[in-house]
Formats: sequence, structure tokens, C-alpha cells
Amino acid sequence: MTRAGKSKTEIHATTGCTIGVDDVSFDIMDGEIFVIMGLSGSGKSTLLRLLNRLIEPTSGVIEVNGEDITRLSTRDLIELRRRDMSMVFQSFALLPNRNVLNNAAFGLEVSGVGEAERTQKAMAALEAVGLRDYAMSRPDQLSGGMKQRVGLARALASEPTILLMDEAFSALDPLIRTEMQDELMRLQAEHSRTVIFVSHDLDEAMRIGDRICIMQHGKVVQVGTPDEIVSQPANDYVRSFFRNVDVSQVFKAGDVARRTQLTLVDRRGATAAAALEQMSQSDRDVAIVVGRDKKYHGMISQDVLVQKIRAKDADPYRNAFLQDVTPIPAGEPLSNVLGLVAASRWPVPVVDERGRYVGSLSKSSLLETLDRAG
Repeated sequence: MTRAGKSKTEIHATTGCTIGVDDVSFDIMDGEIFVIMGLSGSGKSTLLRLLNRLIEPTSGVIEVNGEDITRLSTRDLIELRRRDMSMVFQSFALLPNRNVLNNAAFGLEVSGVGEAERTQKAMAALEAVGLRDYAMSRPDQLSGGMKQRVGLARALASEPTILLMDEAFSALDPLIRTEMQDELMRLQAEHSRTVIFVSHDLDEAMRIGDRICIMQHGKVVQVGTPDEIVSQPANDYVRSFFRNVDVSQVFKAGDVARRTQLTLVDRRGATAAAALEQMSQSDRDVAIVVGRDKKYHGMISQDVLVQKIRAKDADPYRNAFLQDVTPIPAGEPLSNVLGLVAASRWPVPVVDERGRYVGSLSKSSLLETLDRAG
């Protein structure tokens, strides 16, 4: 019926069966946090469970490093799960009769790892999530956030390359949830894993996701980075998700920076008169000065160049840059630079991680970005 083009609703009405995941195909990149989002019943948790075959697919392939895991025997599948995959559920699923250390080591114990080795690995995982001092505590002595950290430590103890997280933070209070998101990103920065994270929380997805997959009725509607989805939604369903998103939290300075400002190259033989002529021709009061390597040197004004000419100073850029202009890193969220740009008399330069000039932010460019996204 699916191949004949029947809809999910028609199939359910006729057979009572629900199409959980329908003709889904995408790649997940090594080391990224890939967030799967959708309304309740969209198929996101089913999709996650297909990736480790907790739910068996009825057709198609699931490849891990090029190997189709749908063809693995039960024994090989168990080995794959033990070696490469761990899962963190929404419920903490801790064993109340075991202390924190033994809960963290439980997966290793089931896998047959010796006591000394599993204790060492479990302690390392607890230290990674900040719970080493609570190793001998019981689960009922911990807060909700601490219990979820134990669940995360249990998943990390087996040193997986792929971490599956099914709404892992949704049962936590907002402040604790934010804390756990920070913890996940910190762990990712220290030891990059491939994380597939199911969430129904838009703010969470935008905050932690390198890319976001939007699902509807078992189908994938759009896959993209947060800023791609906000600025280029695939349809009204995706657009409705992001209608009230604070885009200043999504876009980075480098996403919005424009190359409309005049740039002057700081080279041997440059003169103040030549620089001033370029600015006059371009009708610019200020210009960005860069080196031959494109690295940002500073911003200079017509007034300073005029003073240089009057003082017969041969070097147009020595001690001439505007002192109240500080470049912004390209990766800085717009929310962190709105006040700086608003207070600046001039467009504010943006530089990449190597100090190279990538563009400038002005009040008008910010307003146009916010208006367009809205």
C-alpha cells in the first residue's frame, strides 16, 4: 500500500497499522550532533531505534561505516552494540539496589568485562560527568539531573563511537536541562562522538545540534544546519516550528557579515594620499585595512588620513587605526553582539579563527537579517 502511494492515514484506516518511518534516507557525519525533531507521533523515536535495530526495519539498509547492519547476525549485532553504540533513554533506568559506580559499570558487566577494568572505565566516565565523588551513593540520594548524568556515564563507560539519546533531557527541569546540554557539548568538545539526539524541544535542538532533521508523518521533511532551516524552511510545517525562534541565538556573526565595506591592503609603498583617493572614489568615511594574507589590521578614517597628509607622514597606517573598533569572532552568536553593533559609530569588522577579515556588521544588516528571518 505504501509503494502504491497510499498515505499513512489511509493505511491506518484500512489495516489498523501505522507507518512509523516512511522512505527515509540521509547521512549522519562522523563526530556531529544530529538532532531529530518532530511532533509527537512523527516517527523520531522509531527512527532512532532503527539505527541499533531495537526495532527491525521492514526494508532498506542501515549502514555504519559502510557496513549494512540489517544483515548482521544476532551475535554480530550484539557485538556492534557493545563496541560502537550506547543509548541514553528519557527515563533514568537506574537499578535502585546498586550504587552509582555499579550502575555506571552495568553495561560493561553484562558484556563480560572484568571487575577491575569495568570499575576503572566506570570511574573515568563518572569523572567525565562530574560524579566521581558520588560513586558510592545510591540513586535515591541523587537529584534528577544527577541521575541523568549517571545514565550518561553508563553510556560513555563502554567508550562508544555512536551515542543514541532519546529525549534524554526532556524529563528534567529547564535549568537542569540547560546544564545537561552544556555538559553534553563539553564532553563533545573533549572527545568527539557521533551523537544522534531525539528532541521535541526546539530551543534544545537549536542549541546543541550541528544539523537538525525535521520529521512529519514518518517522513523526513528537511535536514540542515539550524541557520539553513531558519532561513530556508522547506515548507509551512517547518516554518511553523521556527516561527517564534529567536534568530539572534541561531545566526553567528559570520553568517550575517557583509563585504560591502572598502578594504585597503597594507603593502609596502602605500601612501596616505592613495588610500584617501580610494575612499573618496568609493564614497566611504572609513575603510578596513588588511594584510596580503587577508588578516585584519584595523579600521581607518578619512579624517586620520587627511591629518597624515598634512603632517607629511609617509606611512598611512602607522598609529592611525581607530581605537574604539574591536573585531568580532565569526563564530560569535548575534545575541552576544547586538549591543556592541548598536553602540558602534561604524560597522563592526568580523574575523575568522585565523584573524582574517570576513566582513562587517552594521545596524542595517542586523535589522534586515532579523526582519527577513522573522
